[in-house]
Amino acid sequence: MTDKYQQDEELEELEELEETEKPGRDTGKGGDSDKNGDYEDVCFVCRRPESKAGKMFKLPNSICVCDDCMHKTMDAVSQFDYQGMLTDPQFQKDMDNVLKGGGLPNIRFVNITDLQGEGGIPYKQKIKKKKKKENAQPVLNIKDIPAPHKIKASLDEYVVGQEHAKKVISVAVYNHYKRVATGTMDDIEIEKSNMLMIGPTGCGKTYLVKTLARLLDVPLAIADATSLTEAGYIGDDIESVVSKLLAAADNDVEKAERGIVFIDEIDKIAKKKNTTSRDVSGESVQQGMLKLLEGADVEVPVGANSKNAMVPLATVNTRNILFICGGAFPDLEDIIKERLTKTASIGFNATLKDAFDKEKNILSHVTVEDLRKFGMIPEFIGRLPVIYTLEGLTQEMMVKILKEPRNAILKQYQKLLELDEVKLEFNDEALEAIAEKAMKRDTGARALRSIIEEFMLDIMYEIPKDDNIGRVTITREYIEGNGGPVIDIRSNLLLESSDNLKEYAQP
Repeated sequence: MTDKYQQDEELEELEELEETEKPGRDTGKGGDSDKNGDYEDVCFVCRRPESKAGKMFKLPNSICVCDDCMHKTMDAVSQFDYQGMLTDPQFQKDMDNVLKGGGLPNIRFVNITDLQGEGGIPYKQKIKKKKKKENAQPVLNIKDIPAPHKIKASLDEYVVGQEHAKKVISVAVYNHYKRVATGTMDDIEIEKSNMLMIGPTGCGKTYLVKTLARLLDVPLAIADATSLTEAGYIGDDIESVVSKLLAAADNDVEKAERGIVFIDEIDKIAKKKNTTSRDVSGESVQQGMLKLLEGADVEVPVGANSKNAMVPLATVNTRNILFICGGAFPDLEDIIKERLTKTASIGFNATLKDAFDKEKNILSHVTVEDLRKFGMIPEFIGRLPVIYTLEGLTQEMMVKILKEPRNAILKQYQKLLELDEVKLEFNDEALEAIAEKAMKRDTGARALRSIIEEFMLDIMYEIPKDDNIGRVTITREYIEGNGGPVIDIRSNLLLESSDNLKEYAQP
């Protein structure tokens, strides 16, 4: 979705970055950025920028304090008359001088420039102003949004199988960015389509979202729900999810407000069962995430994961941020089986208790009630209207994952050996053997990589030793440990190629 407007923005950002690298940019001593007014001051106490806090009081060593914090400080000081200072006329005269922009006589503040070394006050003391561009074009043009069938076709080049999931995510993303591009249509506000994807480990949940963000060219933040806790406890705050998206958008708030946030391991914040202690990493996190999913103005730290006094805050509106939650939900199968077989019946057409034990895609029967029993609160599920499941990988899908995607694992190793001028080939029986081993490990597509790493170790170690090796063929016997790979010498390959040319040249 890149266009000429975004390219002009990137050029302006590069020019502004060059200006900020000039000496004296934020020391208040005549830097280029201060002269041009590209940056605004930040209150040393409350960390609010000048655009929100109002006019600042300039103190020595380029320290700025807003009007509210200055008056709060004076009110606090006025409650304690230390040795009659407040009744001293000279002290009153000095305070009036400070409020007028002057300084205190015979009092020197700590020189922060000495603590920071060269470069003056830290860069985070100032926040870049938002420039109002004349004749600004919309950030996202509805004509540039690819249709759902085009999004799915692009996903097919990278992701094997999961037809239903790819169709659902393509339609949801298309409708979401139509909503972002148009805002309202005939005064009808379009609601956001947050998604919840459920699937076993290694089925491609994270890879699907990564591929989608790369195709759409939008900022993407991948967060892990296991580290999230309630505010005030050790761990990441809920706002850190949006902070990661802001960092992925190069601290551009407008760009971040149309990005995608993928929260992985969402099943780890389910309510704890049979516990009397405070659930700071379960139900409390779900409650805190409600405002993010619904859409609200969130104060997030810039350049850090947690709020503190030395980090400026930025306001991000999550109304147009697409949230995609994913999780394996390991014990959800038992809840679904219990619901499907809870009605007791007898006779020839009765449902047996073990009728669904051998069904691989039992997660496709999931309902909202099952998620509630798992530990997700109704308010949280209600803000994820699009719920869909991913299929477990079969042996045939494993073989396709090895060779069909654009960046398949076998193609990666073929490229590595091609740099050594060696051709790498795999027999169909070898691919089936790799898939069989991966199915036994029960870790999804991640098992394929580990298996290939094991038997390719010796090959990658020995091939650079001998320059005469021209082709290596992996067989089933080598995968099973009953034989070795087939190695062809370069001279034999040259003879084969010359014979083929002769046959082709004959009339």
